[in-house]
Amino acid sequence: MDAAFLRSLTPSVLGALVRRGADFAAAEDAVQDALVEAVRVWPTAPPRDPRGWLLTVAWRRFLDATRADTARRRREDRVDAEPAPGHAPAVDDTLQLYFLCAHPALTPASAVALTLRAVGGLTTRQIAQAYLVPEATMAQRISRAKRTVSGVRFDRPGDVATVLRVLYLVFNEGYLGEVDLSAEAVRLTRQLAAAIDHPEVAGLLALMLLHHARRPARTAPDGSLVPLAEQDRGRWDTAAIAEGVEILQTALARDRLGEFQAQAAIAALHADAPTAEETDWVQIVEWYDELVRLTGSPIARLNRAVALGEADGPRAGLAELSGLDETLPRHTAAAAYLHERAGDTATAARLYAEAARKATSLAERDHLTRRAARLNNSRNV
Repeated sequence: MDAAFLRSLTPSVLGALVRRGADFAAAEDAVQDALVEAVRVWPTAPPRDPRGWLLTVAWRRFLDATRADTARRRREDRVDAEPAPGHAPAVDDTLQLYFLCAHPALTPASAVALTLRAVGGLTTRQIAQAYLVPEATMAQRISRAKRTVSGVRFDRPGDVATVLRVLYLVFNEGYLGEVDLSAEAVRLTRQLAAAIDHPEVAGLLALMLLHHARRPARTAPDGSLVPLAEQDRGRWDTAAIAEGVEILQTALARDRLGEFQAQAAIAALHADAPTAEETDWVQIVEWYDELVRLTGSPIARLNRAVALGEADGPRAGLAELSGLDETLPRHTAAAAYLHERAGDTATAARLYAEAARKATSLAERDHLTRRAARLNNSRNV
């Protein structure tokens, strides 16, 4: 049984239950029960209409739970009679579910968890393992999130930008536990792109594909990080790169530039270069100018400084970096890299060691420590 296909049915089934009058939290629990039942039954008895089967089973589970809850008897009186089994109407509520799960009343962490559960169809255990927290903790987080959005009208317009930020948060978690969150984010963004015609949705999908294409070359056999300039480009996924570039070009042609399209354009320029030395850094700086104009992001300014150091020389990059907040994430690492490019290995080694102490991941810390050690050893030879 294709687990990804089963999860792809989740939003339309959940949306159908909500439209029939089910409370969001109760409907989501019923859909999860139906998914578990599908995993048990479908391998030996696959249904002709998978979505209709899930909808029927989920509706029955919802009714059973409603009848068993005496505190909800008044609601039970309003529940319509169970529809006859058969082909389910093709009403797609995917977009509304994305908006609901990215509701502004939720914290980013809760929005991510609820999106993975309600739209992605992942179990609480899978999400907890992915985020390295106890299952009970994740269950409480999801329950609170469901209570927060349960009173929200299902037909209210949502904020596409908030949905995209949630999906990008999921993507950047990478591979944790038994769930490949990067691949899951790509799948969910594809699903969103099919439900809404929006250039920034296409821009985010292109960005994810272009970044995901480099994943096989991003780590060495020992698990250590491999910087972009040192990656074996023969290991990049050329099909994903081609798809990402095509999606991006279509989005850019609509002349409604947004931050994810600008980021995807930068990623495309990296992907297009046969070697690191042939990277078009001048164009990359121009795209960072657009990104800074669109967002005003200090991180975009930081990345622009590094790109400027490649385009106009490390001293130009360091001059740009000197005007930025030194507490920015990776500011010290960027300064170390530019000092190394400028030939100031003593300062670079010191800054690499300092950046390693500030690193938020073990892999990044080890990478920066190795760079510091390499420069110190080269000076002592």
